[in-house]
Amino acid sequence: MKSKPLFAISSLLAASINQSSSRKSFIESSIETGRLYGFDGLNLASVMPGNSTSMTNWGTLLEDWRTAVALESRNSGKSDLLLVMTGYNFSATRLLSYPAESMKKSLDWVDVFAFDNYLPTRYNFTGPHSALYSPSSSSSWLNINNSVQEWLNRGFLATKLVLCMPYHGYAWKLVNINDNDVGAPASGPMITIDGSIGYKFIKAYIRDYGYGAASVYNGTFGVNFFTSGQTWINFDSVEAIRAKVSFAKEKGLLGYSVFQLDNDDNWELSTAGMNFVIACLSLIWSNITLRISQILA
Repeated sequence: MKSKPLFAISSLLAASINQSSSRKSFIESSIETGRLYGFDGLNLASVMPGNSTSMTNWGTLLEDWRTAVALESRNSGKSDLLLVMTGYNFSATRLLSYPAESMKKSLDWVDVFAFDNYLPTRYNFTGPHSALYSPSSSSSWLNINNSVQEWLNRGFLATKLVLCMPYHGYAWKLVNINDNDVGAPASGPMITIDGSIGYKFIKAYIRDYGYGAASVYNGTFGVNFFTSGQTWINFDSVEAIRAKVSFAKEKGLLGYSVFQLDNDDNWELSTAGMNFVIACLSLIWSNITLRISQILA
């Protein structure tokens, strides 16, 4: 079966979802648009966690959305549109949350937003924007492992979580070129206005430094780093993508998604992720074949 993309919907209606009429209008128009352009489903993006009061209406929206999707499917004779929502980090203190029960009942899966945790426009120190792990259990660095575990702790099935990985990184301006570790003092973005750079541009930027210039994969954080002078860049290269796909498989997640494809360099990152999955499937099949052969023998 050929897969179609989901229709991504930015949650700009936050101020109006208090009204049932506004929710109804949004739901109807989203379903109509999704069908018109032949999408497989609808993805609600940019909903940030909030306190219980602010999230109640979002929960109502999701439940009403699921009901409307099922009704439209019965009336049209077509398969239900998929319902997906992008989810960010839960607060470790649980002061900020999502309407978890409504999400579990209403959504086909949650895209776990696994990047942009540290940005040069927000912090005066360098930080890995998409760290897979933190150096130690006592470390406070935001990371994918802790984020996914918090979703699981809230009762979400691993098979209803999708890991969303970045095809971009960020460049920071170091205060002291001799202090270039993670957490080093920084004074804002470099290269672009907000420091964000697509993977293929990062590769070209490093290549332009000349022979011998290369990024370093840091297995502790699960990201790549490149430093030259005052410029400090962190991003996901082939090694990081493979590590994150491996993590998703080990955790039993439904799968992975990426943001955004046009930042890839000649399908390098996409191929790395896909080849890793194929290699794992081949290994599983080899083990199954071996066991069958042993039984037959």
